[in-house]
Amino acid sequence: MSNEIVLATRNQGKITELAELLKGTGLAVLGLDAFPGAPEVEETGETFEDNALLKARAIAAFTGITAVADDSGLAVDALSGAPGVRSARYAGEDATDATNNARLLRELSGVPLEKRTARFVCVMAAVSPSGDEVVVRGEWEGRVADQARGEGGFGYDPLFVDPVDGRHAAELPRDEKNRRSHRGAAMRALLSCWPDFWKSAKRD
Repeated sequence: MSNEIVLATRNQGKITELAELLKGTGLAVLGLDAFPGAPEVEETGETFEDNALLKARAIAAFTGITAVADDSGLAVDALSGAPGVRSARYAGEDATDATNNARLLRELSGVPLEKRTARFVCVMAAVSPSGDEVVVRGEWEGRVADQARGEGGFGYDPLFVDPVDGRHAAELPRDEKNRRSHRGAAMRALLSCWPDFWKSAKRD
């Protein structure tokens, strides 16, 4: 079995972050752009776990190599967990980071900062072409600010306040963000499972 894996996303922000986290593993990381014709997998699941597995299974079947997919989003307590699994499409099917953030601010208008508790959630699934699967989860607790700050990151990062020192996620250097973030936590959990998963996948 090749030491290549494919990240089941075209989101360059995710690819950059995940490739950084996988440095030193000996794995060659490819994105979906390396596979012309790769399907756009519709995220029809009710949970982050459902969607991560949908994507990883489809891309492993299409590419013939092990696929790692994540589904991630922001869950805001004052909004009963929204935007949740619809985080990327919160402002509609053609949403952008800017329109999603704008809707989030509108929905939280009038909610005091102390009641804007939230967490980023990331679920990662690895699936081999023969059907071996592992699913892990990471979370990052914080709150939603009333205005954006920072130039880094993507998605809701400009609005998400890290509880450690009050900086917004978009203000954190990449290595520091990886240490604190939901995606970093999920990747560390995945890496802890990886030797057994990879051994099983290679036997198939």
